[in-house]
Amino acid sequence: MNVKAGTLQEAGWMQLNRQKIYPAGILLAVAVGSLWALSIDTRFLYLLVYVWFGVIYGLFLQYGRFCMAAAVRDLFAVKVPRMAVGMMIAVGLYALAAAAVTLTGHNTFHAHALGWHVLVGGLVFGFGFVFTGGCASGSLYKTGEGNLNSALVIFSISFSQALVVTAGGWLDALAPSAWAESAAAKGMPDELSVTQGWFDMFTAGYIWDRKGATLAEMLGMGEPGMTAIFINTFVNAIFPVLIILVALYFFYYRKSYLRKTAKTAPTLADELGGLWHMCISSKNTAIAGVGLGIFAGLHMWVTGVLREHYNIFNFGELLSAMGYNNGLSIDGSVFDPGYWYITTQEAQWGGWVLENLGFEMRDNVFFGLENGLPNPLLNAPGFMSIGIILGAAVLALARREFKWKMPTVETATFAIVGGILMGIGARLAMGCNIGAFFATVTNGDPSGWIFLIGMVGGGYVGVKVFTYWMDWKMARDGGCGL
Repeated sequence: MNVKAGTLQEAGWMQLNRQKIYPAGILLAVAVGSLWALSIDTRFLYLLVYVWFGVIYGLFLQYGRFCMAAAVRDLFAVKVPRMAVGMMIAVGLYALAAAAVTLTGHNTFHAHALGWHVLVGGLVFGFGFVFTGGCASGSLYKTGEGNLNSALVIFSISFSQALVVTAGGWLDALAPSAWAESAAAKGMPDELSVTQGWFDMFTAGYIWDRKGATLAEMLGMGEPGMTAIFINTFVNAIFPVLIILVALYFFYYRKSYLRKTAKTAPTLADELGGLWHMCISSKNTAIAGVGLGIFAGLHMWVTGVLREHYNIFNFGELLSAMGYNNGLSIDGSVFDPGYWYITTQEAQWGGWVLENLGFEMRDNVFFGLENGLPNPLLNAPGFMSIGIILGAAVLALARREFKWKMPTVETATFAIVGGILMGIGARLAMGCNIGAFFATVTNGDPSGWIFLIGMVGGGYVGVKVFTYWMDWKMARDGGCGL
């Protein structure tokens, strides 16, 4: 008995030790790496802002198990609004934070072009993420928990985007002649082949002809004064969030809430109480939504302050000043949104690997002109995504929720195929659930709601298809067992 008790005590001590040492070791490694980067050049502070905000995002994502794919899946598969509510809380808080940042004059947001591509991209993206089990941000934090299926999703998203933006051949015939003519008329640099690649024609001949604008700008307001901020914050974000929360309450939560409280003739106060109870029913998700909204706004403000401090508009200018010119675009820039983004830097990862394998990856608009193809060690937004993985790993280890999860043939297939669809959808819509929705609607860009409609619609179809597949598989397996 004493030997057994001693063995159990030793095992418990080792588990507790791992619970403390491993998370601390990750944070220490990030801190040491940060100091090393600053010792090389203090201007790497700009890159480190992305790193540490990524860690913070990872902590909150893992804490609330925050995933927009789960929000859509739970609504349609099991009729649970918990994650959708948390998502709306995050949108509302980020909108308020973005308004405060705008007042300081450090808002780095740029509106997206509005067109059919946003809806179609959202449909494809939403359909894909049902099969992967995670959205773009969810796949990152789940990778931090040890889920290798999610790592496969990131792999698929990265390479599918890199291949999509450089693909040619028969796909070029799908591009309308108007795109080719408009792209050719832009007077593009000789290094690019905008009349040959379908995505180049799509970008230069279609996207660039559609000016991105916030709702206030669409209504004829130029400088972001108080009226414009009110319209972008409340009309474009807060009011729709409230409408969606009320709809979630009445369609998914009200019936069970009134049954629990034995309210047969609820008053307005009862209904408001039920709405509030829905918002706080999952404290972890609600807290994660609050934290993500606030820190997403703070990230944008810090980046804006640093741009003003260094007198730059893009990180490529700092890289060039520090002597790192390899990987910059033709105009000396790199992808540097200034706020939370995910899929574009993952496309750069895939493109960088393919380039180092000998493929030509820069004779196109996406890599050659708009985003560059920097070494991953100099990719600031890329480090933000890595930070999300590390931040999630820290909290998962501390909460004893880290576990290596190996993919099966079936789940790996779903991860790869779903990730490919997510990559295609992200490129068509020019962003994912973060870049094309979360960061857009909160900064006054109505195109984000169009993406959400597409993403939810694609998710609904995906849930139906996935359910049909599972029912068929169970029937087949059951039949084999008889």
